[in-house]
Amino acid sequence: MNTATLADELQQQGYATRSLLDPDACRALIDLYDQPGPFRKCVVMERHGYGLGEYQYFAYPLPAPVARLRDSLYPALAVIANQWRQALGQAPSFPATLSEYTARCHAAGQTKPTPLLLRYGPGGFNCLHQDLYGEHVFPLQMAVLLSDPVTDFSGGEFVLVEQRPRAQSRVSVVPLRQGEAVIFPVRERPNRGARGYHRVVMRHGVSRLHTGHRHTLGIIFHDAA
Repeated sequence: MNTATLADELQQQGYATRSLLDPDACRALIDLYDQPGPFRKCVVMERHGYGLGEYQYFAYPLPAPVARLRDSLYPALAVIANQWRQALGQAPSFPATLSEYTARCHAAGQTKPTPLLLRYGPGGFNCLHQDLYGEHVFPLQMAVLLSDPVTDFSGGEFVLVEQRPRAQSRVSVVPLRQGEAVIFPVRERPNRGARGYHRVVMRHGVSRLHTGHRHTLGIIFHDAA
């Protein structure tokens, strides 16, 4: 993954997309959903007002494909995360490897893994939100579409909303293919304006499904308390 190109796309659009998984790998992950072994917790969205659907957090040790994605993508994202801190007048603070960052989370009591599988049926949706789980927050995350939007479902677009200071919010609808990931801010990102960089707050969600079922892999790099 070219870090400079990725950083430029995130600056220009607020998100970036990359093709990461082939259809067989996507189906293998979807098949995990109904197996109890890989997961530590299931959340039914409508019980909490989060939307309509459900998701399950993986337990440690993570399934090998999930762990590989998390480990391999973190170093490039850490470079960008430290650039963001510098743009906002802060010292770089994210270590070069995920194992170092995970150790930091665990030392602060954030020991629960946060990668997850999400499943939506007809009418399902996910309200706009941020994935914050404790003091330590890695500023970038990604969602990989596992289902095929041509054959498996309709509707269910990934949505990003950017709350710009002293301006109306900007909405991005991100079309994804099977196996494609969207990389986006967890909570906020620096944006270059006429007077330098300023913070813009981000939230993400999924629009209502019309038909079929939609599965997504979520990769979050900070663990939960």
